[in-house]
Amino acid sequence: MSSGRGKIHHSVTILADVHAVYACSCLSRRSRPMTDILLFNKPYGVLSQFTDTEGRETLADFIDIPNIYTVGRLDRDSEGLLLLTGDGKFKHRIADPTHKVWKTYWVQVEGTPDDDFLQQLRDGVELKNGKTRPAKARVIDAPDVWPRTPPVRFRKNVPDHWIELSICEGRNRQVRRMTAKAGCPTLRLIRYSIDAWTLDGLAPGESQLLTNIKLSDKRTMH
Repeated sequence: MSSGRGKIHHSVTILADVHAVYACSCLSRRSRPMTDILLFNKPYGVLSQFTDTEGRETLADFIDIPNIYTVGRLDRDSEGLLLLTGDGKFKHRIADPTHKVWKTYWVQVEGTPDDDFLQQLRDGVELKNGKTRPAKARVIDAPDVWPRTPPVRFRKNVPDHWIELSICEGRNRQVRRMTAKAGCPTLRLIRYSIDAWTLDGLAPGESQLLTNIKLSDKRTMH
């Protein structure tokens, strides 16, 4: 995929016997401060967990690797990048808000995201559980991404636009709450990146295994 923002190429991700590769690398990791992570492009409607008592789609429908867990989560009605690992230390380091790992989202909003709207996001939005940390926000062209199933429901005669929003915390449904409070409700939400890891090259439901990631790598901390 091109390194430019706003375009996802649906290339095939090659994972030759990923189950065996992951198991092997976990065993060899005992003597070194490295870890393995799985990048996964979560489709709309899939739960960010491996089991469900109501028969809904879960990660188990796409990932067959034992003892691996999500680093953070995405709501069922959100799409995009999930990180998974079997390394608890790595998981804590990425998920802990004190480390301020930036997560970037492509957000389709209802209405016109004017300068006032963007500045509210940048300054921090007052939510019921407190003010959010300052974010990075800008208007972008509609990204070249897959169509959503089911399609987004639009209101007739109400414009919609895309923004790129980066935050370094992870409250429940935070992005949706922020955009709604600032005046433009979210219609579609895609997480593009977590720190330096991105969706590049991953179509919905595809994964990519990364091995021998150093915990001290600066990409895991900012």
